[in-house]
Amino acid sequence: MHGLSNRQRGLSFSGFIAGAFVVVFVAMLGLKLIPVYLHSAQIGQIFREISADPAMRTASIPEIEMSYRKRAQINDINDLRVEDVAIVREEDGSLSLSAEYEVRIKLVGNITLLLEFKPASS
Repeated sequence: MHGLSNRQRGLSFSGFIAGAFVVVFVAMLGLKLIPVYLHSAQIGQIFREISADPAMRTASIPEIEMSYRKRAQINDINDLRVEDVAIVREEDGSLSLSAEYEVRIKLVGNITLLLEFKPASS
């Protein structure tokens, strides 16, 4: 019997439960984080598109804000309001858009994850 127990290998039930818990937690975290990071990338892309658009170089600030609103609405972005976007017109006529915002993701119970983003057109 003693020689047989040395050759037995496998996963105990408690090891399986612990491993399943880790897999479920990582999957849950991924499913909550991926959309937030995708929105941040889309916001950066919108900023780059607006700053590269020749029509926006001569547009007024309200027109630039409206352009951001429309593009954000199309991409269903609610994380960043247009009021939080810094629009700077450079001396050479080019545009620079940037923002700083936070997203809080409720994980479980009273555990919240805070993510800070700083998308910019340059």
